[in-house]
Amino acid sequence: MSSIHATFDDTDQYAPLQGTMYAEPTDLDALNELLRGEMSAAETYDLAIRKFRGHPGIDELQIIRDEHAASAAFLRDRILAHGGEPSETSGAWGTFAASITSVAKVLGMKTVLATLRQGEEHGIKGYEAALDNDELSSECRELIADDLLPRCRIHVGELQELGDTI
Repeated sequence: MSSIHATFDDTDQYAPLQGTMYAEPTDLDALNELLRGEMSAAETYDLAIRKFRGHPGIDELQIIRDEHAASAAFLRDRILAHGGEPSETSGAWGTFAASITSVAKVLGMKTVLATLRQGEEHGIKGYEAALDNDELSSECRELIADDLLPRCRIHVGELQELGDTI
């Protein structure tokens, strides 16, 4: 991300101001979209953990949940550091995920794990789409490619492995 702050001038173009930080709107939009996904993931894992407290595999789900919460906190910090306003809710995907996990006991642990895995795959697609955005800064690309995307890919494998043992 650029190290210059920008404001809109009369021509609706960016006018740099020396000495402050600024992120391109596409960076902030992309980071907020990813933030909503991470918040949704953490919320969904919370619901699944509550529904299946005491079952085998809950410790693993808690670790994954904590990693999503950490990713959300990191994205929130990046947005704030660059003058943006972080999303406060997970949006539509969070509502959908909550409705699926609300019937978790009826569906069973194996089905919930498959649903969580699908959520991780959805997150992977979101990160990959962000990487395909040519306007995304190199800092954002590095954050996604080196940290956030690999973590989701690991989660898919962990959930598959967990589902195979239940």
